[in-house]
Amino acid sequence: MSLKEDVAEFLESNRDSFFSGEEIAEKLGVSRAAVWKAVKSLRLSGCEVEAVTNKGYRIKEPIDIITKSGVEKYLKTDNNIYLNVIPTVTSTNTVLREKAKQGAPENTVVVASAQTDGRGRFGRRFVSPEGNGIYMSILLRPDMKAEQAALITTAAAVAVCEAAENLSGRSCGIKWVNDVLADGKKICGILTEASVNVESGTLDYAILGIGVNVYTPKNGFEEEIKDIAGSVFKEKGKDLKNKLTAEIINRFSEYYLNICQKTYLDSYRRHCVVFGKRITVISQNRTESALALGVDNDCRLLVRYDDGREEYLSSGEISTKL
Repeated sequence: MSLKEDVAEFLESNRDSFFSGEEIAEKLGVSRAAVWKAVKSLRLSGCEVEAVTNKGYRIKEPIDIITKSGVEKYLKTDNNIYLNVIPTVTSTNTVLREKAKQGAPENTVVVASAQTDGRGRFGRRFVSPEGNGIYMSILLRPDMKAEQAALITTAAAVAVCEAAENLSGRSCGIKWVNDVLADGKKICGILTEASVNVESGTLDYAILGIGVNVYTPKNGFEEEIKDIAGSVFKEKGKDLKNKLTAEIINRFSEYYLNICQKTYLDSYRRHCVVFGKRITVISQNRTESALALGVDNDCRLLVRYDDGREEYLSSGEISTKL
């Protein structure tokens, strides 16, 4: 473990008690300056480490930080994951794309605690504050046609949904295509970007980006998303980010092994929250009211418009607000 993790573990084991930098340094066999740097790094990761003159440091809440060793201890060993944990990045998709161009192997994963230039679908900004979320990208090199890329996105939605349910005990759902919800609020966004071989129409590689709101920020979500954003957990818990990161990877990896067999599809249908509901279909040229009927085996959404027309949507956006 790193010194940052050692200091975190020490403070966690002695929660609510003050320890001076000198005491911690002596316990861990390092310098006071090294302890100070570790505490500073913990704070940058979103941990509330209290410091009081003549008393020292203490924590009141469980420490929950993403670390390489912390995630790896929950990963299934047969997944062959090449894990990179970076505190802050511009965008995990951007970082991983460069690695892909340099020949990084499939299952290379980049995980960050914050993004300065996070992106969602349709070029929207994806709010990625420090300390409250998990932002990860997975490099895939599938043998599939470009038009099958939706299978990756929908399998990931199921993996996130199931992982969040398992660890939080809450009921979660999926709004077609790939928004994961809890109590009707979005807890995860997914963005799959691909490099396509023009001659064959197959994917050279795909980058699966997943952003999860683990906790609600202390001062609430930003104004532009406060009415639609939610979080997986209502209270902080020890090691929840590492557990959730690993469980998402584990579940997605299992589905990805046989992606074209669509073993996740039944779960996707069970979790989809729009079936039988009135929705608004949003495209570049129009918005139109419709009834959501179901999802076919290619994850296309079947809708019936008010004039009786039926259409399978393979991409685009819908809203449940009429």
